Amino acid sequence: MSDTFELAGTNFTSRLIIGTGKYRTYDEMKSAHAASGAEMVTVAVNRVPLDGSSESFLDHLNPTIRILPNTAGCYDADHAIRTARLAREALETEWIKLEVIGDQTTLLPDNEQTLDAAKVLVKEGFIVLPYFSDDLIMAKKLLDAGCPAVMPLAAPIGSGMGVQNPSNLRIMRERLPDATIIVDAGVGVPSDAAIAMELGADAILMNTAIAESRDPASMATAMKLAVEAGRLAYLSGRMPKRLYASASSPIEGAIK
Repeated sequence: MSDTFELAGTNFTSRLIIGTGKYRTYDEMKSAHAASGAEMVTVAVNRVPLDGSSESFLDHLNPTIRILPNTAGCYDADHAIRTARLAREALETEWIKLEVIGDQTTLLPDNEQTLDAAKVLVKEGFIVLPYFSDDLIMAKKLLDAGCPAVMPLAAPIGSGMGVQNPSNLRIMRERLPDATIIVDAGVGVPSDAAIAMELGADAILMNTAIAESRDPASMATAMKLAVEAGRLAYLSGRMPKRLYASASSPIEGAIK
């Protein structure tokens, strides 16, 4: 598709952002990344040896792809802030995907702690992309804090349940028409990705749906096409829903 995705002054041709975890081999990861066409990949700072002391997926990333470090595994604002600072020093980037988890079982985000961390990191010059529950009011607060985009969940991380609250995402899109909205977490199959894009998301971040599939490269291709199809459908504008049938062929002038 010709329309580009702009984020914090950077243009991307792909609206699919992918992860690095759960792949069975580095070769599978590399093949999936290439097939996805993604130009940005998220990396869990707390789960990789940033000092290069041992081999990790960092050694197998395409050097042309932008690294988006994340604060996965942080359960309070202070820990997330420290992790972001470590990522900036080790990976030499101001970009950070901010995650502050509130519950160890569901891995649902702590929105208040996320907002607290975002305010501090924005003041320190970070480009903060916050992961949070699909809450319109919190989205407004995060944007007001200086985040260039918001990343509402579709469903719990790694659940593959798809978009659980489509009305929330639709409302968020309508009430925040100028905001960059990236749906993060919960996508399981390409139709989930298409639905999220049809609701008006600007991009989608996913990991497990690709990494845990039988053929990650093929699934990455499918996800790429689904994101493109959903985006095109959103731009095209869907037909109105009707209670009753509406004939595909008009009857005016028909032979009687």
